[in-house]
Amino acid sequence: MKKLIALCLTLVMALTMTGAALAELDTNVKATLTFATFDNEAMLLFDELDIEGRFQELFPRVSIEIEEFKDDDEYFKQMKIRASANELPDVMYLQTRYFPVFKNYMVDLSALEATKNNVMAESYALDGVVLGIPEKRSEDYVFYWADMFEEAGVSVPKTWEELNTVLETLQNYYGAKDPNFAAIAVGVKDAWPVYPFMEYAPASFSGNGTYWDLMATQNEPFAEGTEIREAYTKVYNLFSKGVLGADPLGIGYDQALSLFLNKSACMMADNSMGLAKIKNSGVDLSNLKTFYMPYTTEDGSFNHIVQGDFFMGVTNTSENQELAKAFVEFFFSEAWYPDYISRLASDSTMVTVHKDKDPYMVFADQEQPELTVVGYVGGGDDYTAIVNESKWDYCKLGAEMLMEGFDLNAAFDKLNADWSAAREKLGMN
Repeated sequence: MKKLIALCLTLVMALTMTGAALAELDTNVKATLTFATFDNEAMLLFDELDIEGRFQELFPRVSIEIEEFKDDDEYFKQMKIRASANELPDVMYLQTRYFPVFKNYMVDLSALEATKNNVMAESYALDGVVLGIPEKRSEDYVFYWADMFEEAGVSVPKTWEELNTVLETLQNYYGAKDPNFAAIAVGVKDAWPVYPFMEYAPASFSGNGTYWDLMATQNEPFAEGTEIREAYTKVYNLFSKGVLGADPLGIGYDQALSLFLNKSACMMADNSMGLAKIKNSGVDLSNLKTFYMPYTTEDGSFNHIVQGDFFMGVTNTSENQELAKAFVEFFFSEAWYPDYISRLASDSTMVTVHKDKDPYMVFADQEQPELTVVGYVGGGDDYTAIVNESKWDYCKLGAEMLMEGFDLNAAFDKLNADWSAAREKLGMN
């Protein structure tokens, strides 16, 4: 009897929190919902917290089939292929940079209770359409070993210039004894791990979270004096100091993480998914701490990127669109979201659910209590069209910066020429 009462209370609470999308559906519907993800941190929790079993308390005859992908890159490529064949999953994750690619394949979620209770969803609407609801608030951190800092006699850097000095000091101190040492580990072989520098530096240094859209209005966005040129020059100068180790182009993300965990690296820039991997590694984390990448400006501002992350959307190719919407409502309701988000390192995006910050990430707030939050938004339609036409890839550029013989000024000239030609071909001049 107690179990029956508890189940009824769960059903009532879920129905109350998720509104019409659940209440109007036949609870005896039989179907399989497919849900695609590349979130390694979440995959474990979906099993551990039994997402299918909890949803079946509402819809007993509905199965949840979770399609898991190794990483963002593999996921994005596969989803593009499947979109062209109208074979997308019922529910899928989006990133803001995916929006222009998949916007014609997504259902508008504006009317959902989950959207109304989400502090970020509507601010990311595209032409008034909510393509996805951000599951978590995401921000990047620099993870570091405090004992290694202490031994080398360095402190947490508070400015970009200090970061350069600290990295050089660490590289010289530990690199003299360990030829494989990297002051900061970056798996450049995979290209995407350079995103904390190449994707965020322009928006961070400029304080403009919509910097990509500004670029879309310019014929030569990499010209002398532009903020992106200045930002990338700073990144290039940092990379050129050898602080990424002897062979950053020869190692991928997993190898970089291994270097960090084995203390053959002092630092690693990553997000909550990276922290989950660090926690699951089994190594001693008593000296693990964090700070924010010091994107500082001449006026003394300390800019920090924050964005919605893992936007959950429903595809219009789904044969069970209303049921998929019900799943999204359930996901962000009291029946699932509080237990789930409490296990993640990221912050809640729901006004209905408060979450204390992960203790490892609190260190960063203590180091930098005063900062300027920059809300990051991926580029819109014009930016995406120019990128596709010009083949602009900031992560690729970051990898090229580490190649022998790379000429930064020549790279800027070519980028300007390609960008201008793309805008002209697209009729944007």
